[in-house]
Amino acid sequence: MKKLIILDIVGLSKKKFEQIKPPHISKLLETGSISSFKPSFPAVTCSVQASIFSGTYPSEHGIISNGYYDEILKSISFWEQSSNLVHSPRIWDSLKKTTPEFTSGLLFLQNSLYSNSNVIITPKPIHLDNKMIMWCYSKPENFYEKISESIGNFDLKSYWGPFSSIQSSNWIINSAKKTIETHKPDLLIVYLPHLDYTSQKFGPDSDEFKESVIELDNLLGDFSLFLNQEFKDEYEIMILSEYTFNSVNKSISPNLILRQHGLLSTRRIEGKDYIDYEFSKAFAMVDHQIAHIYINPGYEDEVYQILKNKNLGIILDSKLQKELKINHPKSGNLILCAPTNSWFNYYWWDDVQFAPDFTFSVDIHRKPGYDPLELFFDFKTKQISHDTSLIKGSHGLVPTDDNLPLIGTSFNSNLDKIIPVTEIKKLIENFFK
Repeated sequence: MKKLIILDIVGLSKKKFEQIKPPHISKLLETGSISSFKPSFPAVTCSVQASIFSGTYPSEHGIISNGYYDEILKSISFWEQSSNLVHSPRIWDSLKKTTPEFTSGLLFLQNSLYSNSNVIITPKPIHLDNKMIMWCYSKPENFYEKISESIGNFDLKSYWGPFSSIQSSNWIINSAKKTIETHKPDLLIVYLPHLDYTSQKFGPDSDEFKESVIELDNLLGDFSLFLNQEFKDEYEIMILSEYTFNSVNKSISPNLILRQHGLLSTRRIEGKDYIDYEFSKAFAMVDHQIAHIYINPGYEDEVYQILKNKNLGIILDSKLQKELKINHPKSGNLILCAPTNSWFNYYWWDDVQFAPDFTFSVDIHRKPGYDPLELFFDFKTKQISHDTSLIKGSHGLVPTDDNLPLIGTSFNSNLDKIIPVTEIKKLIENFFK
């Protein structure tokens, strides 16, 4: 049985691929076919990955963004990695069910923690009082420790934050080599984040983005050479992206607007303002270009009118959420979609002196929204920047047909038209038939 490697290259559209023509990726796909697909809404990492590999939409699999609001705990959680958060079986589950001897590997895939897969590596740093241990969860037990003996420890600073770089993708590619050498999984899914950084820092139309494509292409050229030398004709390749970027020049603060209208409540604790989820009539959980707005009963019309009058973007009510298949109990009462040139920040203060300390550091779990400014370090203040004008690219909206993400294969799968995200799982299943 042929084996399959899926390389998940975020932020690469079919159009950009055809313009840049990265030589090694092109060669990997030259014997197959190339097309594009329409991602699910919102077009953000956790949601789209769940849709790709489950063949369902957020209304069914339950991953409504990179975060969610927990009504029981009255708190917002971002980047929770448990596999149990995905309520639909994914490709490795269904293939193992029909073929018990089927094996799979997941490298740096979101919501892969404790997954029913043979091999897993995913970041799971351990936070102590005086330091952070940059550890990765792995399966089999201690697999991360074993491969680290030969390729070194994974440096989380190169994966996210102001020191993000090609080194994270380089380490992931090297871990893929070790996974293939030691386990030879039938299906290996590898997440490569590199294009995400330059897209946000410089924009998708920048020279820096093109340079990053070539950097990543060189890594994949080395990976292809490894496969040809060690495992010739044993593996086929699928390359896909999850979403594409929009150029942005404006940031919007939904929480600050709600606070100014008396709807978002805060508590001042030791001179800092924290959102009071219990007594807030409405608040926003922001994620790139979308914002889930959670509203207490009786305030829906008021919030809708405020958002409409401010002309912040398209507002999705329950009817429109159903049309986009994002109607899930975890979704906001309303979902706000930014204009194409804008992104949402989570800020709720009008004076930065009242901002909690965690807003000035890389802290992906305590912020009630995604913060791209964690990519920028202000060397004068020794803190993460709050200058929203630094962000040049964002995503989350379903892209137009000329900006859809790439999907391509090394095998002849007749990809001659735009396919819906839910068809990708069937494409993978058909490969193994």
